[in-house]
Amino acid sequence: MKAFGPYIKLILALILIVFSAVGIAQHTDVQLKVLWTDALVYLLVIALLLFAIQAKSKEHLRGPWRHIARRRIAMSAMVVLMFYVAVGLLDSVHFRKALERQAGQTQVHYSGEVLSLLDVVATALRERQETTYSAPFATHAYTKEMLEVDGRQVRDFPRLNYGGAHLNNPEEDKLSDIVANSSIALLEALLTSAFFFYILSVVLARNRKTSVREQAIQILRFRTELPWMIMFLTFMVLLLCVFLIINLSTKYHVFGTDKVGQDVLYLALKSIRTGLVIGTLTTLIMLPFAVMLGIMAGYFRGWVDDVIQYIYTTLNSIPGVLLIAAAVLSLQVYMENHPEMFETLIDRTDMRLLFLCIILGITSWTGLCRLLRGETLKVSQVDYVEAATAFGVRHFNIMTRHILPNVMHIVLIAVVIDFSGLVLAEAVLSYIGIGVDPAMISWGNMINSARLEMARDPIVWWSLAAAFVFMFVLVLAANLFSDAVRDAFDPRVSRSQ
Repeated sequence: MKAFGPYIKLILALILIVFSAVGIAQHTDVQLKVLWTDALVYLLVIALLLFAIQAKSKEHLRGPWRHIARRRIAMSAMVVLMFYVAVGLLDSVHFRKALERQAGQTQVHYSGEVLSLLDVVATALRERQETTYSAPFATHAYTKEMLEVDGRQVRDFPRLNYGGAHLNNPEEDKLSDIVANSSIALLEALLTSAFFFYILSVVLARNRKTSVREQAIQILRFRTELPWMIMFLTFMVLLLCVFLIINLSTKYHVFGTDKVGQDVLYLALKSIRTGLVIGTLTTLIMLPFAVMLGIMAGYFRGWVDDVIQYIYTTLNSIPGVLLIAAAVLSLQVYMENHPEMFETLIDRTDMRLLFLCIILGITSWTGLCRLLRGETLKVSQVDYVEAATAFGVRHFNIMTRHILPNVMHIVLIAVVIDFSGLVLAEAVLSYIGIGVDPAMISWGNMINSARLEMARDPIVWWSLAAAFVFMFVLVLAANLFSDAVRDAFDPRVSRSQ
């Protein structure tokens, strides 16, 4: 019973969270809205927690992760990834607000607009909408309009409704105001970082039974087993960015606005969930095909191997872009012919996102399947597998107990490496018009809209820059972390170190 203690605690905690969410929703006149991708994201989080509990009790799983935890670059990248994951999870809790009741109305009706917790946190960014384009930190619009000045019509750049609206003299006061707000953000970040550093020192000192002062010195001098100082410095940089955004975005449009006046920073933050869903859910869909068929082909050989090789060779011969385009366009036609199946606009966009993940998963499993087939051909020749076969052990037990654990390092390496490729694939597919729904906010749609903006004179560059910065940081962090995972789980690399 003791071995199941962590699993029971996790289940009870999840039940408590669900009941708390339902209770809060009932007392705040909101209706929880669980999308298909939301449910899959929750399932993925639960699976990761269960895997962490399992790895904690198994030395052969705990050892490689301990090796990763000692890598400074990997842990710094993990902090950045956790920031993206936190934003993505905030954007995966959706709800609908109740409308005001009319006289004599007994039934509660809910708004057709579906919001998320991220929308609530970023309310200022979401609601502060201008008329059209405006540059980063601008106080005037980007295009001239006809204005009435002293009773006569003048063509000039109008003042923005929100960007720099608190300034009486924008030309003289804007720079000093930005510096002042940035200084306040820096001070807040330093104070908050000092608080978290103290909490970290207290927790580590209690675990190691040393004084807080001594533990803090050990962290500052990079003398801890884990690279806590590197992780803390990365956390400080992210914290500074957060406070800068909080202090500046309430008074300016930090990344400007797009054609319809939406804040580009808000669009970039909302795109994080789309990128994470594409990168993670596609992998979940791909893994069962690749693992099952790859191991079966290498273990059974003969006609089973021939059939599986024929399947993935044929699938590889079909141009992936054409297959994805055909599937997505077919779904689009189906949704247009059956609008009654989708209660809100977000249901429609979420269905297309889920279908895109399925298509990408179906078309991207062949590479991992080929790798697992080759590794299984080698593992199936070792003595303990041949002994199990001679003793009459069932094929399913041999594949799950002897072969699968020995090829899991390939699976883990492929998962973390394919993540960044899938995030980039979404941007490319949306750019050519066969990605996520145009109504869904994503980096690909931002880049696609920026394509036309780059042809303007003067050039509207900030939408492309914002999408590039957010996507670049995510992909870079994922690649750095995947390098550490590859080194830790690859037996050949591990033995050479």
